[in-house]
Amino acid sequence: MLQGLDERTASIYAPIRLQLGLVEERLGSLRDTTPDYLEPLLDHVLDSGGKRIRSAITLLAADFYSHEPDNPVIMAAAVELLHLATLIHDDTVDDSDLRRGRPTVSSLWGKHVAVLFGDFLFATSATFVCDTNNVRVIRRFSETIMELATGEMAEYFNIFNLEQAQERYHDRIYRKTASLFRTAGETGSILGGAAEPQIQAMCDYGYNIGMAFQMVDDLLDVQGDPTKLGKPVGTDLLQGILTLPTIMLMERFPDDNPVKALFNDRTEDGHVLRALDMINNSGIVKDCYRIIREFCDKATQSLDVMPDCEAKRSLLDLPEYIRDRSR
Repeated sequence: MLQGLDERTASIYAPIRLQLGLVEERLGSLRDTTPDYLEPLLDHVLDSGGKRIRSAITLLAADFYSHEPDNPVIMAAAVELLHLATLIHDDTVDDSDLRRGRPTVSSLWGKHVAVLFGDFLFATSATFVCDTNNVRVIRRFSETIMELATGEMAEYFNIFNLEQAQERYHDRIYRKTASLFRTAGETGSILGGAAEPQIQAMCDYGYNIGMAFQMVDDLLDVQGDPTKLGKPVGTDLLQGILTLPTIMLMERFPDDNPVKALFNDRTEDGHVLRALDMINNSGIVKDCYRIIREFCDKATQSLDVMPDCEAKRSLLDLPEYIRDRSR
Protein backbone atom coordinates (compact mmCIF):
# COMPACT_ATOMS: atom_id res chain seq x y z
CA MET A 1 0.00 0.00 0.00
CA LEU A 2 1.07 3.61 -0.48
CA GLN A 3 3.15 4.99 2.34
CA GLY A 4 2.77 8.39 3.97
CA LEU A 5 -0.89 9.04 3.13
CA ASP A 6 -2.62 11.47 5.46
CA GLU A 7 -5.65 10.22 7.39
CA ARG A 8 -8.15 11.90 5.08
CA THR A 9 -6.67 10.43 1.92
CA ALA A 10 -6.40 6.99 3.49
CA SER A 11 -10.10 7.18 4.38
CA ILE A 12 -11.07 8.06 0.80
CA TYR A 13 -8.91 5.25 -0.56
CA ALA A 14 -10.20 2.66 1.96
CA PRO A 15 -12.49 0.76 -0.48
CA ILE A 16 -9.63 0.22 -2.91
CA ARG A 17 -6.73 -0.18 -0.49
CA LEU A 18 -5.86 -3.68 -1.69
CA GLN A 19 -6.17 -2.76 -5.38
CA LEU A 20 -3.89 0.24 -4.92
CA GLY A 21 -1.35 -2.09 -3.39
CA LEU A 22 -1.52 -4.21 -6.53
CA VAL A 23 -1.02 -1.07 -8.65
CA GLU A 24 2.12 -0.30 -6.67
CA GLU A 25 3.34 -3.88 -7.19
CA ARG A 26 2.75 -3.63 -10.93
CA LEU A 27 4.61 -0.32 -11.13
CA GLY A 28 7.45 -1.70 -9.04
CA SER A 29 7.70 -4.79 -11.24
CA LEU A 30 9.07 -2.58 -14.01
CA ARG A 31 12.38 -2.71 -12.17
CA ASP A 32 12.53 -6.45 -12.93
CA THR A 33 11.83 -6.15 -16.66
CA THR A 34 13.91 -3.14 -17.69
CA PRO A 35 17.67 -2.66 -18.13
CA ASP A 36 19.66 -2.07 -14.95
CA TYR A 37 20.64 1.45 -15.99
CA LEU A 38 16.99 2.51 -15.81
CA GLU A 39 16.54 1.40 -12.21
CA PRO A 40 17.75 4.66 -10.60
CA LEU A 41 15.35 6.63 -12.81
CA LEU A 42 12.44 4.32 -11.97
CA ASP A 43 13.26 4.55 -8.27
CA HIS A 44 13.32 8.32 -8.49
CA VAL A 45 9.92 8.75 -10.16
CA LEU A 46 8.08 5.89 -8.46
CA ASP A 47 9.16 7.05 -5.01
CA SER A 48 8.34 10.71 -5.67
CA GLY A 49 5.55 10.88 -3.10
CA GLY A 50 2.52 11.27 -5.38
CA LYS A 51 -0.89 10.36 -3.99
CA ARG A 52 -2.03 8.37 -7.04
CA ILE A 53 -5.30 10.33 -7.29
CA ARG A 54 -5.85 9.40 -10.94
CA SER A 55 -5.23 5.71 -10.23
CA ALA A 56 -7.63 5.89 -7.30
CA ILE A 57 -10.36 7.35 -9.52
CA THR A 58 -9.85 4.52 -12.02
CA LEU A 59 -10.24 1.89 -9.32
CA LEU A 60 -13.18 3.58 -7.59
CA ALA A 61 -14.96 4.01 -10.93
CA ALA A 62 -14.62 0.27 -11.51
CA ASP A 63 -15.82 -0.67 -8.04
CA PHE A 64 -19.59 -0.19 -8.51
CA TYR A 65 -20.38 -3.50 -10.18
CA SER A 66 -19.06 -7.05 -10.32
CA HIS A 67 -16.18 -7.20 -12.78
CA GLU A 68 -13.00 -8.98 -13.79
CA PRO A 69 -10.54 -7.75 -11.12
CA ASP A 70 -7.25 -7.52 -13.02
CA ASN A 71 -8.04 -5.04 -15.79
CA PRO A 72 -8.88 -2.03 -13.56
CA VAL A 73 -5.57 -2.54 -11.74
CA ILE A 74 -3.71 -2.70 -15.05
CA MET A 75 -5.50 0.46 -16.21
CA ALA A 76 -4.81 2.29 -12.96
CA ALA A 77 -1.09 1.52 -13.33
CA ALA A 78 -1.17 2.74 -16.94
CA VAL A 79 -2.87 5.99 -15.92
CA GLU A 80 -0.23 6.60 -13.26
CA LEU A 81 2.63 5.87 -15.67
CA LEU A 82 1.16 8.27 -18.22
CA HIS A 83 0.87 10.93 -15.54
CA LEU A 84 4.51 10.42 -14.49
CA ALA A 85 5.64 10.65 -18.11
CA THR A 86 3.85 13.98 -18.57
CA LEU A 87 5.46 15.35 -15.39
CA ILE A 88 8.93 14.45 -16.68
CA HIS A 89 8.27 16.11 -20.03
CA ASP A 90 6.67 19.16 -18.39
CA ASP A 91 9.67 19.66 -16.11
CA THR A 92 12.04 19.28 -19.04
CA VAL A 93 10.23 21.81 -21.23
CA ASP A 94 9.88 24.24 -18.31
CA ASP A 95 13.53 23.89 -17.18
CA SER A 96 12.24 23.04 -13.70
CA ASP A 97 14.81 22.01 -11.12
CA LEU A 98 12.32 20.84 -8.50
CA ARG A 99 9.13 18.78 -8.41
CA ARG A 100 7.42 18.38 -5.01
CA GLY A 101 10.62 19.70 -3.45
CA ARG A 102 12.77 17.00 -5.08
CA PRO A 103 15.19 17.36 -8.01
CA THR A 104 13.59 16.65 -11.38
CA VAL A 105 14.79 13.95 -13.75
CA SER A 106 16.09 16.59 -16.16
CA SER A 107 18.08 18.35 -13.44
CA LEU A 108 19.72 15.10 -12.30
CA TRP A 109 20.25 13.26 -15.59
CA GLY A 110 19.96 16.01 -18.20
CA LYS A 111 17.32 16.89 -20.78
CA HIS A 112 18.19 14.18 -23.29
CA VAL A 113 17.78 11.39 -20.76
CA ALA A 114 14.61 13.01 -19.38
CA VAL A 115 12.92 13.16 -22.79
CA LEU A 116 13.86 9.57 -23.61
CA PHE A 117 12.82 8.28 -20.21
CA GLY A 118 9.52 10.11 -20.49
CA ASP A 119 9.03 8.46 -23.88
CA PHE A 120 9.81 5.09 -22.31
CA LEU A 121 7.10 5.60 -19.68
CA PHE A 122 4.62 6.74 -22.34
CA ALA A 123 5.26 3.58 -24.34
CA THR A 124 5.16 1.35 -21.28
CA SER A 125 1.82 2.79 -20.22
CA ALA A 126 0.45 2.01 -23.69
CA THR A 127 1.54 -1.63 -23.44
CA PHE A 128 -0.26 -1.87 -20.09
CA VAL A 129 -3.48 -0.60 -21.68
CA CYS A 130 -3.16 -3.11 -24.51
CA ASP A 131 -3.15 -5.85 -21.87
CA THR A 132 -6.78 -4.98 -21.07
CA ASN A 133 -7.77 -6.17 -24.58
CA ASN A 134 -10.48 -3.51 -24.65
CA VAL A 135 -10.44 -1.53 -27.90
CA ARG A 136 -12.59 1.29 -26.51
CA VAL A 137 -10.22 1.77 -23.60
CA ILE A 138 -7.16 1.63 -25.86
CA ARG A 139 -8.66 4.25 -28.16
CA ARG A 140 -9.55 6.58 -25.29
CA PHE A 141 -6.06 6.24 -23.86
CA SER A 142 -4.55 7.12 -27.25
CA GLU A 143 -6.83 10.16 -27.52
CA THR A 144 -5.68 11.24 -24.08
CA ILE A 145 -2.02 11.19 -25.12
CA MET A 146 -2.97 13.41 -28.09
CA GLU A 147 -4.87 15.80 -25.80
CA LEU A 148 -2.02 15.98 -23.31
CA ALA A 149 0.45 16.81 -26.08
CA THR A 150 -1.76 19.48 -27.66
CA GLY A 151 -2.38 20.98 -24.22
CA GLU A 152 1.34 21.32 -23.63
CA MET A 153 1.85 22.83 -27.07
CA ALA A 154 -1.04 25.25 -26.55
CA GLU A 155 0.65 26.42 -23.38
CA TYR A 156 4.02 26.75 -25.09
CA PHE A 157 2.71 28.70 -28.08
CA ASN A 158 0.84 31.11 -25.81
CA ILE A 159 3.55 32.03 -23.34
CA PHE A 160 3.71 35.79 -22.79
CA ASN A 161 0.54 36.13 -24.87
CA LEU A 162 -1.82 38.64 -23.29
CA GLU A 163 -4.75 37.77 -25.56
CA GLN A 164 -6.07 34.78 -23.63
CA ALA A 165 -9.66 34.61 -22.47
CA GLN A 166 -11.01 32.16 -19.91
CA GLU A 167 -12.49 29.99 -22.67
CA ARG A 168 -9.04 29.32 -24.14
CA TYR A 169 -7.69 28.71 -20.66
CA HIS A 170 -10.42 26.13 -20.00
CA ASP A 171 -9.60 24.29 -23.21
CA ARG A 172 -5.90 24.26 -22.37
CA ILE A 173 -6.30 22.90 -18.86
CA TYR A 174 -8.77 20.28 -20.06
CA ARG A 175 -6.21 18.98 -22.51
CA LYS A 176 -3.25 19.30 -20.19
CA THR A 177 -4.81 18.00 -16.97
CA ALA A 178 -8.52 17.17 -16.94
CA SER A 179 -8.33 14.84 -19.95
CA LEU A 180 -6.40 12.27 -17.91
CA PHE A 181 -8.84 12.56 -14.99
CA ARG A 182 -11.68 12.04 -17.47
CA THR A 183 -9.93 8.97 -18.85
CA ALA A 184 -9.37 7.60 -15.36
CA GLY A 185 -13.09 7.74 -14.61
CA GLU A 186 -14.27 6.66 -18.05
CA THR A 187 -11.96 3.67 -18.51
CA GLY A 188 -12.40 2.49 -14.94
CA SER A 189 -16.14 2.47 -15.44
CA ILE A 190 -15.87 0.65 -18.77
CA LEU A 191 -13.62 -2.04 -17.30
CA GLY A 192 -15.90 -2.25 -14.26
CA GLY A 193 -18.78 -3.38 -16.44
CA ALA A 194 -20.96 -0.29 -16.12
CA ALA A 195 -23.78 0.57 -18.52
CA GLU A 196 -23.45 3.54 -20.85
CA PRO A 197 -25.26 6.13 -18.65
CA GLN A 198 -22.94 5.27 -15.76
CA ILE A 199 -19.87 5.38 -18.01
CA GLN A 200 -20.87 8.86 -19.14
CA ALA A 201 -21.43 9.89 -15.53
CA MET A 202 -17.89 8.83 -14.60
CA CYS A 203 -16.58 10.59 -17.70
CA ASP A 204 -18.28 13.81 -16.54
CA TYR A 205 -17.03 13.27 -13.01
CA GLY A 206 -13.43 12.93 -14.16
CA TYR A 207 -13.67 15.99 -16.40
CA ASN A 208 -15.05 18.25 -13.68
CA ILE A 209 -12.78 17.08 -10.90
CA GLY A 210 -9.79 17.41 -13.24
CA MET A 211 -10.69 21.00 -14.10
CA ALA A 212 -11.03 21.80 -10.40
CA PHE A 213 -7.71 20.09 -9.64
CA GLN A 214 -5.80 22.26 -12.14
CA MET A 215 -7.50 25.44 -10.96
CA VAL A 216 -6.47 24.65 -7.39
CA ASP A 217 -2.89 24.17 -8.64
CA ASP A 218 -3.10 27.58 -10.31
CA LEU A 219 -4.26 29.15 -7.07
CA LEU A 220 -1.42 27.48 -5.16
CA ASP A 221 1.01 29.11 -7.58
CA VAL A 222 -0.12 32.58 -6.50
CA GLN A 223 -0.81 32.03 -2.82
CA GLY A 224 0.81 28.78 -1.75
CA ASP A 225 3.67 28.08 0.65
CA PRO A 226 6.92 27.72 -1.34
CA THR A 227 8.23 25.12 1.14
CA LYS A 228 5.18 22.92 0.48
CA LEU A 229 5.01 23.66 -3.24
CA GLY A 230 8.64 22.79 -3.79
CA LYS A 231 9.00 25.83 -6.06
CA PRO A 232 8.75 29.63 -5.77
CA VAL A 233 5.32 31.27 -5.72
CA GLY A 234 4.49 33.01 -8.99
CA THR A 235 6.46 30.58 -11.17
CA ASP A 236 3.72 30.36 -13.82
CA LEU A 237 3.60 34.12 -14.24
CA LEU A 238 7.38 34.38 -14.46
CA GLN A 239 7.29 31.79 -17.25
CA GLY A 240 4.63 33.74 -19.14
CA ILE A 241 1.79 31.32 -18.41
CA LEU A 242 -1.58 32.91 -17.74
CA THR A 243 -3.83 31.06 -15.29
CA LEU A 244 -7.31 31.73 -13.92
CA PRO A 245 -6.26 34.25 -11.23
CA THR A 246 -3.95 36.19 -13.55
CA ILE A 247 -6.55 36.23 -16.34
CA MET A 248 -9.06 37.63 -13.83
CA LEU A 249 -6.50 40.22 -12.77
CA MET A 250 -6.13 41.40 -16.36
CA GLU A 251 -9.89 41.51 -16.87
CA ARG A 252 -10.51 43.60 -13.75
CA PHE A 253 -7.58 45.96 -14.00
CA PRO A 254 -7.13 46.50 -17.75
CA ASP A 255 -5.22 49.78 -17.48
CA ASP A 256 -2.68 49.73 -14.64
CA ASN A 257 -1.86 46.03 -14.88
CA PRO A 258 1.37 44.43 -13.58
CA VAL A 259 0.93 41.37 -15.82
CA LYS A 260 1.12 43.51 -18.93
CA ALA A 261 4.09 45.35 -17.44
CA LEU A 262 5.86 42.05 -16.69
CA PHE A 263 5.30 40.67 -20.17
CA ASN A 264 6.71 43.87 -21.63
CA ASP A 265 9.69 43.91 -19.25
CA ARG A 266 10.52 40.40 -18.09
CA THR A 267 13.56 41.48 -16.09
CA GLU A 268 11.58 43.33 -13.41
CA ASP A 269 10.61 41.05 -10.51
CA GLY A 270 8.61 43.84 -8.89
CA HIS A 271 5.82 43.30 -11.41
CA VAL A 272 5.33 39.71 -10.19
CA LEU A 273 5.21 40.76 -6.55
CA ARG A 274 2.68 43.46 -7.35
CA ALA A 275 0.53 41.04 -9.36
CA LEU A 276 0.54 38.53 -6.49
CA ASP A 277 -0.35 41.28 -4.02
CA MET A 278 -3.26 42.48 -6.17
CA ILE A 279 -4.58 38.94 -6.62
CA ASN A 280 -4.41 38.14 -2.92
CA ASN A 281 -5.87 41.45 -1.76
CA SER A 282 -8.91 41.61 -4.00
CA GLY A 283 -11.92 39.44 -4.66
CA ILE A 284 -10.05 37.36 -7.23
CA VAL A 285 -9.11 34.48 -4.94
CA LYS A 286 -12.69 34.28 -3.65
CA ASP A 287 -14.03 34.19 -7.20
CA CYS A 288 -11.55 31.48 -8.18
CA TYR A 289 -12.81 29.39 -5.27
CA ARG A 290 -16.36 29.96 -6.50
CA ILE A 291 -15.50 28.60 -9.95
CA ILE A 292 -13.61 25.66 -8.42
CA ARG A 293 -16.61 24.90 -6.22
CA GLU A 294 -18.89 24.93 -9.28
CA PHE A 295 -16.74 22.29 -11.00
CA CYS A 296 -16.63 20.22 -7.79
CA ASP A 297 -20.42 20.46 -7.45
CA LYS A 298 -20.84 19.28 -11.04
CA ALA A 299 -18.56 16.33 -10.30
CA THR A 300 -20.63 15.24 -7.31
CA GLN A 301 -23.92 15.80 -9.16
CA SER A 302 -22.77 13.51 -11.97
CA LEU A 303 -22.75 10.64 -9.45
CA ASP A 304 -26.51 10.87 -8.89
CA VAL A 305 -27.07 8.03 -11.37
CA MET A 306 -24.55 5.74 -9.66
CA PRO A 307 -25.67 3.15 -7.08
CA ASP A 308 -24.86 3.79 -3.46
CA CYS A 309 -21.74 1.99 -2.23
CA GLU A 310 -18.40 2.65 -0.55
CA ALA A 311 -16.81 3.67 -3.85
CA LYS A 312 -19.49 6.30 -4.44
CA ARG A 313 -19.01 7.75 -0.97
CA SER A 314 -15.27 8.02 -1.60
CA LEU A 315 -15.82 9.72 -4.94
CA LEU A 316 -18.22 12.16 -3.26
CA ASP A 317 -15.55 13.04 -0.69
CA LEU A 318 -12.76 13.52 -3.21
CA PRO A 319 -13.84 16.91 -4.71
CA GLU A 320 -13.86 18.57 -1.29
CA TYR A 321 -10.46 17.10 -0.53
CA ILE A 322 -9.08 18.47 -3.79
CA ARG A 323 -10.64 21.88 -3.17
CA ASP A 324 -9.12 22.05 0.30
CA ARG A 325 -5.57 21.51 -1.03
CA SER A 326 -5.14 25.28 -1.40
CA ARG A 327 -6.37 26.17 2.08
